[in-house]
Amino acid sequence: MSAPRIYLDHAATTPLSTAAREAMADALGRWANPSSPHAEGRAARAALEGARSRIKAALGWTHDLIFTSGTTESAQIALTRQSRERPCIVSAVEHASVLRQRADAIVAPVGADGLVEPLAFGALMHAHPQALVAIQHGNSETGILQRIDEIVEVVDAAGGVLFVDCAQTAGKLPLPPADLIAVSAHKLGGPPGIGALLVRDMGILAPLGGGQERGYRAGTENLPAILGFAAALDPALAGAQPPWLLEQIEWRLALETTIARSGGLPVGGDLLGGTARTPTIAAYRLPGMSAEAQLIRLDAAGFAVSAGSACSSGSLHTSHVLGAMGLTEAEAREVIRVSFGWSTTRAEVEAFAAAYAQMAGGRRSA
Repeated sequence: MSAPRIYLDHAATTPLSTAAREAMADALGRWANPSSPHAEGRAARAALEGARSRIKAALGWTHDLIFTSGTTESAQIALTRQSRERPCIVSAVEHASVLRQRADAIVAPVGADGLVEPLAFGALMHAHPQALVAIQHGNSETGILQRIDEIVEVVDAAGGVLFVDCAQTAGKLPLPPADLIAVSAHKLGGPPGIGALLVRDMGILAPLGGGQERGYRAGTENLPAILGFAAALDPALAGAQPPWLLEQIEWRLALETTIARSGGLPVGGDLLGGTARTPTIAAYRLPGMSAEAQLIRLDAAGFAVSAGSACSSGSLHTSHVLGAMGLTEAEAREVIRVSFGWSTTRAEVEAFAAAYAQMAGGRRSA
């Protein structure tokens, strides 16, 4: 009997938690339209608003929350539905779903560490006061964490608005200070197709003039998915980081020791001496072996990992994130992404470390 496969592509999507699956199954058995005036509709509305309150409480958010279909729609609302005309500044390492929202966006460069260059960013904000700024909290390809506390000070001083993509960090790390925040359920154990836009001041956005979610989007609310979203976040109501996340810091340190001994290079540096990263995502470069070859060998060995974000890894284009950090095209094509989630175990990480070392050793002896 073959060994079970090991899934280490949680940054693309993480498995549905047991609590989320049970909440959705229950909701599917008694679902009514939350906009209907009858008793069943009123009960559905009460369940929806209860889920909204639970999600806000779990995330530590005290302002408004608009349910969306996910981060892409949240970004579309945040970046294109402003109540006043604003120039737009985006970091060079934003997710493609954010970059494509505004063709007129001004790109803020990052350094080799993947962080927004402070002097360049300050100059852009000075030249474009009151700009709408889009910055990803934890990068979806490298896991590098932007220094949002420093960025928000510059944005606030210039009278701007800050939108932060927290798809990879919500429910795992504390939310950063921002005016608009995107959250995605399927990155934290909830179902796909549901997310939220957190809004500090609804006056920032222009409503559609009708529809659901107080007029900010149209379409019947996906109540089963919303209840699954809330159930996946319920463990975070205690207010502390998930226990499994703290364990994974130790596992990642051990993994990166093995990778370094095998000749691999963590993008952004290792956890101890490099740029701050979320414990759940890392990118590793193996000089002399293409990412495609690595993925083929690891897949054959029973491991699911990826190269770049799920939205771009199927293309032939070099990662714009790695290019912005100064990697050459050849170097970028040697990088794979390994990402953990709530269901990852120590044994799985140790098995991957052994497989990586064997793969790297074969490269040197070939």
